Amino acid sequence: QVQLVESGGGLVQAGGSLRLSCAASGSIVSINTMGWHRQAPGKKRELVAGITTTRGGSTDYADSVKGRFTISRDNAKNTWHLQMNSLKPEDTAVYYCNADGVTYRRLYSYYTGDYWGQGTQVTVSS
Repeated sequence: QVQLVESGGGLVQAGGSLRLSCAASGSIVSINTMGWHRQAPGKKRELVAGITTTRGGSTDYADSVKGRFTISRDNAKNTWHLQMNSLKPEDTAVYYCNADGVTYRRLYSYYTGDYWGQGTQVTVSS
């Protein structure tokens, strides 16, 4: 099976920075898209940033984080990161990493699915 584990959350003052990391484990053959979502209390989960694993890595960002957050990935290690700068109190949320189109091998067969991490809390104080 496939597991995603996040790290790097915590408490930071407004204007500060944090770097989140996500590591995917399992008999992974390939991943199509890696990303980060977040969910604040009482709000729906929203896309923060995504990156494809193709050469060059096409990226996509929520308007609210453009210019402040940067997503990057290491395909060989099946890890990706979210560098968050100039954090604001409204960035406070549980951040989830996700991986879409994960192809993995189990015994003699190949399977494809989408996976989520368990979430990591990011709190930005004013």
